[in-house]
Formats: sequence, structure tokens, C-alpha cells
Amino acid sequence: MTEGFLRRRPRPANRVKMEFGHGWSERNFLSEVLIPSLFIRRRGRRRRTVFPPLEAGQICITWIGHASFLIQTPEHNILVDPNWANWLKIVKRIRKPGVDLRDLPAIDLVLVTHAHFDHLDKKTLRAVAEDQPIAVPEHVGGLVRRLGFERVHEMASWESFTHGHLKITLTPARHWGARVLHDTHRGFGGFHIEYAGRSILHCGDTAYFDGFREIGERMKVEIALLPIGAYDAPTKRDVHMNPEEALRAFIELRAQTMIPMHFGSFRLSYEPPFEPPRRLLESAGKLHLRDRIQILKEGQPRVF
Repeated sequence: MTEGFLRRRPRPANRVKMEFGHGWSERNFLSEVLIPSLFIRRRGRRRRTVFPPLEAGQICITWIGHASFLIQTPEHNILVDPNWANWLKIVKRIRKPGVDLRDLPAIDLVLVTHAHFDHLDKKTLRAVAEDQPIAVPEHVGGLVRRLGFERVHEMASWESFTHGHLKITLTPARHWGARVLHDTHRGFGGFHIEYAGRSILHCGDTAYFDGFREIGERMKVEIALLPIGAYDAPTKRDVHMNPEEALRAFIELRAQTMIPMHFGSFRLSYEPPFEPPRRLLESAGKLHLRDRIQILKEGQPRVF
């Protein structure tokens, strides 16, 4: 074997520890969560969504479900982590996507935060690809290059590019990006979207870390899309934020509005599917932040 073949690619910064946490073997995720989920009727409905016309200075955000969003400006339609899959291998989707794929407007740009199956779904990406650009973290481009996109932007943390009047920046996260067990070199992160003085941060999948404070210091964040679910992981790894940690991140980002995500669509951990938003609102009330939390319903556009 050559020296180049043996050389391992460096792992991204802020990668979580992958060892199983204390007590991981005390419960059975298969019997407690995965098998019962097979018998749960998939809830929700795909709405016949009418996307409102936008005036100058307005943006519209539609939660599709899980971490999938349609973000619109008067000039652009942006999809972030689009996933219309009914199954993640053996994990059943328990709430339908809020918008039918056929009802989407023409998509100008696609952003994918990392390679995990619940965020990068190749079947969905093939369906939305219409010779437009896609942006992914470094070492993820090979997974999307032959899906029908015109250009692939592979990005490192804090790298930016422009698309029309949009500025897109990849922000750090604390997670991991492996698609399968051996490709631990793949990057991960969030996306900061700037347009005409407005700003949105989709932070991707992440545990809480002090990088939120740095993001808030380096750039304006008006609307923060933050994950609040999958915190009671079967591996007991510290890889996702609970609602209280998400609120702490929101405060450190200095954002004006928080929209929670990454709950309710797939059972990825032990907590009940709709415990996360309940905990979020209770904690936000104690911190006098309740009026700054906007919980969206799947498929219902919200203009900001």
C-alpha cells in the first residue's frame, strides 16, 4: 500500500466524542422506540400551500418538518436540509412533511448542513435538483455531485459565497458528519443567510458549545433556527441540544427570534416526540423570552 492510501484525512474541528456515554446499555432503543414506532400511524398532512408574495424587506419561512425549511426572499427560494423521506433506513417518519414536493416553487439554492441521512436525503435532492447550485460542508460534495445540481460549493467553517443578493456563510457546529462508520473526515456546520439587511441562522445539527457566542459576536443573527430534540440519545452521547441548551444558544447568538426544529418527525431518541416544544416554552417563560419563540406548524408559511 502507498503512503497516500494509508494517510487518514484530518477530522473536522468541534467533532464530538463518539464513545458511548454512561448508562447507554440500560435501556433498549429497539424495543422501546423503533418497534413501537412501526405501529404508529403517520400523522400530519401535506398542505396545499400557497406561498405569499413578498414585499421588499420581507422574508418568509416555511417549516417542512425535522430540519427542513423553505426560506424565501422577494428574489430567492432556498431549501435547507430538504428531506421528504418516509424512512431513514429502519427509522419511520411519524409526521408527514408539511408541503408536497410538487407544490414547491422553483428552488434557486439548496443548502445541506451535513451528511447524516436525516439531513442529506439523496432521493429528495434528486427531486429538487434543477441545475441550480448546492452548498455543503467540506468533503460532502462527492455525495451530491451527480444528483443534478449545476454547481457544488464545498465550504469550510466561516467561508462565504454570494448568490445574487444572498451571502451564505458556513458557521461552526459541534457534531459529526460521517455518512457511514469510516468517513469521519466529512464536515458539518450551519448556514448564516444574509439578504438586504435581514439574517437567518440555520445552525444544523449540534450539541451546545461555546461557538454560539463567537457566532453572535462575529455576525448579526436576526432569526435563529435551532434544534431542540433528540437529546436523550440511545448512545448517551452529547450530540444534540435539549430545549434549555437551545435557549442558552439563542441568548448567546443575540438573536431576536427563535424557531425550534429537529423534533416530532423522526424518533431518534428516547424522549417523547412533543416533549421538546413543551419544555422549550416552559423554560422560555421562566426567562421572559416566550414572546420571542415562534413554533411553526409544518407547511404553514410565516412572513417576518
